[in-house]
Amino acid sequence: MDYAFPWDRLLLALKFGEQLEVAPLLAGRLSLALARAGIDAPDLILPVPLSAERLRERGYNQAHEIARRLAWPQRTGEVERQSRLCARTLLRLRDTPQQARLPLDERRRNLRGAFVVLKPVRGLRVAIVDDVMTSGATLHEAALALRRAGAADVQAWMVARTP
Repeated sequence: MDYAFPWDRLLLALKFGEQLEVAPLLAGRLSLALARAGIDAPDLILPVPLSAERLRERGYNQAHEIARRLAWPQRTGEVERQSRLCARTLLRLRDTPQQARLPLDERRRNLRGAFVVLKPVRGLRVAIVDDVMTSGATLHEAALALRRAGAADVQAWMVARTP
């Protein structure tokens, strides 16, 4: 969805207002969009990680609150596959200034090399989950780290995108 009223208010309430009860609604909207698009279940669902400092400040990761509600079973022919939520596969190495406070041209530079993959992903289909995409720099850098680690396919799933 577009990052606009009323969804922007709900996303801000989740991200900065500690209103975790909003996460199931947002995850439901994302699940519906993925189903309508015919997206196959990935092997792994990875929330975009926060830095350790930001996680301590906030007390939770809004992307994780959304992602943990997205793992679903899917039948592919005779086989049922279950996507696994893996919150500790992707790690943010350092605290970076919030992307929203930076001009668009500085956002990619801000995150260069900020992510590392801690668990095996070689040959796996991976979905990275975030709440909002503005420039795409965060998802791009996370995807680069996953591709370097051998992920066969990397998708970016977000609840909203700035228009």
